[in-house]
Amino acid sequence: MTTTTRRRPDTAGRAALALYRSAPAGTRAHVAVRWFSAPFPAIAAALPPGGRLLEIGCGHGLFSAYAALLDPTREVLGVDIDADKIDAAQVAARAVEHLEIRVAPDGAVPDGPWDVVVFVDVLYLLPADEQRRLLAEAVGRLAPGGRVVVKEMGTRPRWKVRWNTLQETLSVKVLRITEGSSFDFVDPVTMGGWLTELGLEVELHRLDARRVHPHHLLVARRTDVPV
Repeated sequence: MTTTTRRRPDTAGRAALALYRSAPAGTRAHVAVRWFSAPFPAIAAALPPGGRLLEIGCGHGLFSAYAALLDPTREVLGVDIDADKIDAAQVAARAVEHLEIRVAPDGAVPDGPWDVVVFVDVLYLLPADEQRRLLAEAVGRLAPGGRVVVKEMGTRPRWKVRWNTLQETLSVKVLRITEGSSFDFVDPVTMGGWLTELGLEVELHRLDARRVHPHHLLVARRTDVPV
């Protein structure tokens, strides 16, 4: 399924970006580029209302802040291994009562139960077997009827993959903007198969219409209670 995604910030998006108003120029530029390059509204549309949300690999905390501002009944926790980004995220999060940001060890999933666990462009920094292990751990922390939402880059079309690989090489290996030393993009169908084997019901959505990056979204639900 292909979904059209908008770039212009909505009300919650503008409020989330405004949280970084006093941040250093580099951080402000990073979150602005992040908003316009990633389909945040389409990802947020896959979240359940209210409940407890965990974002693993939250970076500067922009999506966590956006999700919290969209729904004040949510309790949101964002975690990341990058202490510098977390410092900036914690400053921004002070203005949002139901948002917490903290450093977490690499590959660790905080104790749940979580109504939704979110990964936004972070799994590719791990080898495929570690991605699979981390997804399995996240599934194990879900509440009944909970879901895992994964936004990653797909492996088609090839021209978008080549563009994305060039950009990530610059960010990860040259400029060191993103923590990591390599990347491993897993086909969304393969990743969906992993989640299906864990007993979840999986939907795949393309989010790359009119975008240069091959954005894909996986929404995987536990089916032990009605959703």
